[in-house]
Amino acid sequence: MFMMALPLMAIAQTESKYLRGAVPEEDGIVTFTKAFDVAGKSQADIYAALQSVVKELVANGRQDLRTRIISDEASTIVARVEEIMTFKKKVLNWDHTYFRYLVTAEAISPTQAKVVIKGISYYYGFDQEGNNGEEYKAEEWISDKAAINKAGTKLFPRSGKFRTKTIDRVEEIFNSFSSALQ
Repeated sequence: MFMMALPLMAIAQTESKYLRGAVPEEDGIVTFTKAFDVAGKSQADIYAALQSVVKELVANGRQDLRTRIISDEASTIVARVEEIMTFKKKVLNWDHTYFRYLVTAEAISPTQAKVVIKGISYYYGFDQEGNNGEEYKAEEWISDKAAINKAGTKLFPRSGKFRTKTIDRVEEIFNSFSSALQ
């Protein structure tokens, strides 16, 4: 009986990662922030590592006017990125969205760096030419209020898939910065 319950327990633990509090907000804006403690590097080295990851995000993003470095100054680099976020991909059905965000990476000191991801939006349900889609802002689509039932126990199916993929992608991005800073 216990062995049969193990998969259910794993699913519950995994899903709880996406429930209440998983999408942070600052002043009503969905904002993911991660501070990194860095040892043994100069501030210039930290900045070079941050710059490298941001340039990679831009290079791997959709290559159009939306994906670009906005500012690259002394210790801070800011980029607007648009990526394709895939929910399901089958032979005749590719469920995906354009995932847009603003990433700011800052070398605060010789021992600290900070990365902020905000300004998140999605362009979903568009036709093959990329037209007639719907624009969603993270605040109205993946926030606790918008994506979780009132009891706080379940994600809504449609917005929930955006929430889980966004949380997972933000973790991947933060892990890229963490690896670069080591």
